[in-house]
Amino acid sequence: METPDSFNDKIWAICDIMRRSNYSGAMGYIADLTWLLFLRLLDDHEQAEAEGREALGIPHRYSLEPRYRWSNWAAPDGPLRRELETGPRNAMIDFVDAQLLPYLRTLHATADASDAQRTISQIVSGIDAIGMDGNKNLLDTLDLLWEIRADRSDTASVFALSQAYEGLLLEMGQTNKDIGQFFTSRMVVSAIVRAIDPKLGETVYDPCCGTGGFLARAYDYMRRERGDRITGPELDQLATDTFYGREKADLVYAIALGNLVLHGIEQPNIWHGNTLTGNESYSGLYHDAPQLFDVILTNPPFGGKEGADAQQRFTIRSRETQLLFLQEVIDSLKDGGRAGIVIDEGTLFKNTNAHRQVRQKLLDECDLYCVVSLAGGAFTSAGTGVKTNLLFFKKGSPTENIWYYEIAPPADAVGAGGSGNQRTFNKSYPLKLEHFDHFFELLPSRADSERSWSVSIEEIESRDYDLNAVNPNRPDTTDTRTPSELLDEIESHSRDLEDALADLRQALG
Repeated sequence: METPDSFNDKIWAICDIMRRSNYSGAMGYIADLTWLLFLRLLDDHEQAEAEGREALGIPHRYSLEPRYRWSNWAAPDGPLRRELETGPRNAMIDFVDAQLLPYLRTLHATADASDAQRTISQIVSGIDAIGMDGNKNLLDTLDLLWEIRADRSDTASVFALSQAYEGLLLEMGQTNKDIGQFFTSRMVVSAIVRAIDPKLGETVYDPCCGTGGFLARAYDYMRRERGDRITGPELDQLATDTFYGREKADLVYAIALGNLVLHGIEQPNIWHGNTLTGNESYSGLYHDAPQLFDVILTNPPFGGKEGADAQQRFTIRSRETQLLFLQEVIDSLKDGGRAGIVIDEGTLFKNTNAHRQVRQKLLDECDLYCVVSLAGGAFTSAGTGVKTNLLFFKKGSPTENIWYYEIAPPADAVGAGGSGNQRTFNKSYPLKLEHFDHFFELLPSRADSERSWSVSIEEIESRDYDLNAVNPNRPDTTDTRTPSELLDEIESHSRDLEDALADLRQALG
């Protein structure tokens, strides 16, 4: 049985090989790792499935023709691999670029394409050629991938591999801006999923899913909640018609598909295109998707600006990406549906007409029952210092009271930035899941504390729909001493120091 550590070691060893190849950045080699790892696991899965069917006398339809299956061209003892190894200098690279990738990219276009074939095709849709610079690096990578032998029927092994892959995305988010913008802190994702508590039978949607972190975490949560009680039909439901998302960026879309499949979502219902404009790149995996959803979990891009084509779909027009996505979330929820969303702090208090109107729409159409204010630096690992809030709301009835909770490092936290109760998270003192413990203790009752307070809709309306989280219970640590008092105190400490030094000199004789 593979362990999480052994999966991590293999994933990172592969990345080391890819880093010394000809890639221009992390996005390139993560994209290649995604489709190679997917084909590796697909081969194991389909061979096991074929053996089971053949034992029952039922023929199995493979997703790939024999020439393009992993066991033929990539496995150490594969017939085509042996042929390519002894061929011209870059025979393996040439095969991948000129034959394998074009074949995989066109799988979705066949008349009777299966869901697996459409998924494969989309995972490589943005890959024109493998980024490696020679046979040796590619062969070394294939050999390491061959050692990854997670049995897809074994939940623990698949989970360990998915966590290794997710850990890679996390590391890239911390060190590379090109992928960091699509990665939400794992702690924030976990806290939002736990607070929303999605249930088996509910549909879960992310309109800007990035690498699929919210959907993958929701799958893990719902699967674990059922535990050993889960049935075969329930597993099928989770794997095929529970999770839905949209993503615009080509390579990120492919990574999301691979990430979700690795987590056990065999049919990732991800729409490829611009959610805000409605411009579609590919919708073949989004078939039979509902118009409205039970649960929405998302983190819209910070600081984005949109053109007129995106604004036309919304009743309240704005260039602010987050304002448009907030409307998208409200409009995509069923009555009674729940949402957990990350929003930058400015969205809650900026005084433009569009900001006020979107906040009023939220409060009129939904019960915004909770706002979590995160101290600055919570998203440092994702490459941004933007101060953020988490909004939790339920569609169908207007807001009457909002319960606020403030999450920040304690005053004596070693490594935290700032001072007193204004301390901030940073790389030395990052946001952790235990920082949410007290929040989850109070959430059921929404009780007041030093970190939490409630605000009525009447007060919000009197503030012209300003939703900014200003904690009235925070102890006042303002230094009220006058300049004269401060000088007196300095003078007193100076005399004490002089007396101590005199005593020390006398003692030393």
